[in-house]
Amino acid sequence: MKTILLVEDDVNLAQGLILNLESEGYQVVHVDNGQEVLPVFRDGIFDLILLDIMLPGTDGLAVCRQIRNEGATLPILFLTARDQTDQKVEGLIAGGDDYITKPFDMAELLARIQGIFRRQAWLLAPGSAGETFEWDGRRLDYKTFEAEGPGGKVRLTHKECMVAKYLIEREGEVVSRDQLLDAVWGYHAYPTNRTVDNFILKLRKTFEDDPASPVYFETIRGVGYRFKRP
Repeated sequence: MKTILLVEDDVNLAQGLILNLESEGYQVVHVDNGQEVLPVFRDGIFDLILLDIMLPGTDGLAVCRQIRNEGATLPILFLTARDQTDQKVEGLIAGGDDYITKPFDMAELLARIQGIFRRQAWLLAPGSAGETFEWDGRRLDYKTFEAEGPGGKVRLTHKECMVAKYLIEREGEVVSRDQLLDAVWGYHAYPTNRTVDNFILKLRKTFEDDPASPVYFETIRGVGYRFKRP
């Protein structure tokens, strides 16, 4: 049984979510204030966080950053209002894995959750490169998201690691933005392609000697991206 930490201050919405999630076999722990999330999170073991952005106390974006700063790698799905496009992008860059816009259909939310768990299983599976991938003095651990490059050791976000793994497993192949969106996020409705470029930029800062002149994570203008070793 997977356990979900639900962070939502709307009582009626939270009650409906709890009822539907529990009927699908999930165990749910509910918090209605941003300031209470970290203590509850530290005391439990969770597989996913459903995190509202607009919260009393501490907003969801700050909560997400705090959780990621502690090294937690579990998926985070944001619950957002329709007019929060900039916050959606900021949330994904901060370490969120997906978002769904209120009001949403419960079937869509459940499908998003199932998709997140499927992609999580793919990320953690050893694959052709094993649990870690090493090349030219660089290293990426698919389970801990720890990466090592010319600048030393860093911890990637969940999505950054997924983008890297998808490209690495297709070494030499040009991958389009749509392919990355479908494989890593699971849907095409995404705020802006610029956000995908930000994930590639982070990988370059981590693994390239000169991020401005990438050798490993290339942009193929007008097409997409490619990972290759010279």
